[in-house]
Amino acid sequence: MAFRVRKAVIPAAGLGTRFLPATKAQPKEMLPIVDTPIIEFAVKEAVASGIDDIIIITGRGKRAIEDHLDRSPELENHLMQNQKHGLLENITSDFGADIHFIRQKAPLGLGHAVLQAAKHIGDDPFAVLLADEIYESDVPCLRQVIDVFERTGESVLGLRRVPDTEVSRYGIAEGQVHNGVVTVSRLIEKPRPEQTTSRLAVCGRYVLRPEVFECLRSTAPGVNNEIQLTDALQTLLAQRTIYGMLIAGKVYDVGDKIGFLKATIDIALSRPELRQELAEFMAARLVELAGEQEVKAAAAGIARGRESGL
Repeated sequence: MAFRVRKAVIPAAGLGTRFLPATKAQPKEMLPIVDTPIIEFAVKEAVASGIDDIIIITGRGKRAIEDHLDRSPELENHLMQNQKHGLLENITSDFGADIHFIRQKAPLGLGHAVLQAAKHIGDDPFAVLLADEIYESDVPCLRQVIDVFERTGESVLGLRRVPDTEVSRYGIAEGQVHNGVVTVSRLIEKPRPEQTTSRLAVCGRYVLRPEVFECLRSTAPGVNNEIQLTDALQTLLAQRTIYGMLIAGKVYDVGDKIGFLKATIDIALSRPELRQELAEFMAARLVELAGEQEVKAAAAGIARGRESGL
């Protein structure tokens, strides 16, 4: 098996319930960070990491993802006629990779979604990117994980440290850390903080050997009655070494409303044409909020005084 990683799977079949009602009729992956859909960040990261063959796992109601990543001759013609060349360039990119779509018939979990790509992947190593996490780093997040795989030939998980309050939201890896690389000894899906001393969360970037597909086929439903990729990786861990890579870079969890808002603000502030006006608005709003807090504190003090008979 060659150690070069050319293929990637991007699961995008979830129901997006954390963003209802916005996701009732539109895919969560198409929600924009300023003007760029979430899915596009994952595709661009994959291509920047050396991937040239991408499989996106979709589901019912996800056709907008396919349309977005395809050409739009009518729109292109309109922009060309109106001399909007900057916008035209933004929408005509082929992203530098072949993109394929496979539909997951039912939302049965991340592991089940990844399994849908088995025939396309064959016996090759492959990457998995979860679009819910957007990374800013000098070296693309996935590229960091691929580099470890190409050195070791074994499956590698991107990891990041999380606080106690977030442990139960992620798959958690236990193991020994050496120079930023973890030799994984155990994987647990969404544990309670007291169930593990580790705070190393699997961060949605994986490079996996194809043997994981056989593990997925034999994995029973786990947390949330779904087939969990973490459970299949625990099975694979009994057969082969699995490494973790502590990711360098800033992360936004855009599957969460606060993370989505933080990403939107930071990315907007990084845009020269938006930075000044947005910064001025935010500064003025913060002054207003500070004033409101002072008024509330004063009112609370008056109320306490009345209650004490002063």
